[in-house]
Amino acid sequence: MTIGLTYDLRSEYLARGYSDDETAEFDREDTVVAIERALKELGHRPERVGTAKQLASALVANRRWDLVFNIAEGMHGIGREAQVPALLDLYEIPYTFSDPLVMCLTLHKGMTKRVIRDAGVPTADFVVVEAAREAGSTPFAPPFFVKPVAEGTGKGASPESIVRDRNRLPDVCERLIHAYRQPVLVEPYLSGREFTVAILGTGREAQVLGSVEVHLLSGAEAGVYSYTNKEHCEELVEYRLVRPQQDPLVAEAEAVALKAWQVLGCRDGGRVDIRCDGNGSALFMEVNPLAGINPEHSDLPIICNHLGIPY
Repeated sequence: MTIGLTYDLRSEYLARGYSDDETAEFDREDTVVAIERALKELGHRPERVGTAKQLASALVANRRWDLVFNIAEGMHGIGREAQVPALLDLYEIPYTFSDPLVMCLTLHKGMTKRVIRDAGVPTADFVVVEAAREAGSTPFAPPFFVKPVAEGTGKGASPESIVRDRNRLPDVCERLIHAYRQPVLVEPYLSGREFTVAILGTGREAQVLGSVEVHLLSGAEAGVYSYTNKEHCEELVEYRLVRPQQDPLVAEAEAVALKAWQVLGCRDGGRVDIRCDGNGSALFMEVNPLAGINPEHSDLPIICNHLGIPY
């Protein structure tokens, strides 16, 4: 097959003047090269397309592919991850990973948790705060955890996101709302273990590939799998493969993750993040239906590497 590759290269956006933080979710050149190499080894013909705008131009110019392998995150708007799949739906070209509905829903952490909660999947209490003055009415007790409602790669998450004094909550919310120009999600701070669960497949055919537990090393920002910790994970984070047969809490986490994946309608592959509360209950945090797939740096390939699954 001829397979188009859609992506956002971080280096190109940095060259245009965007900041490290603004481009944190975008891909490195070696990710695209690795995908090309893997597709060629499988007998396919990869063809670089690029961003959503470059895809639109290519479609208008009547370029077509048998399939598009999509890892494009998009830059602007709550629907940014849906832009490429929406264009491909319009032109009836099949593509990898989730559809526009799922991409829009899951980028908004508050909307995602509403669906998850209504489906009976365990998740922490939460409120979406659109203005700092609303934070004072948060209905649960501190400590709180605050993060932007529609960012990934740990953007906006730091030790300052852990708020132990209710009186500080409006200020922390205001800072993040101003910095990211979007509402924030406020949840109880979960002090327990954290797992990343890799999922492969769609609907009833979906299955758990495996899970790793996130361990922060000395020198890491404490208490949170933050942007800084993720950016420098080789030095600051240890990912330990954990198995449900040996640990009942891992089995619980994987069951929660798989149900969340199926409830949300995610497709093909991705990961679900689970964190435990102080009582040891596994709670859904968020899902990534467009997970990073750098062969060395991203959580999903890290899990596959632990399991001996080739890229």
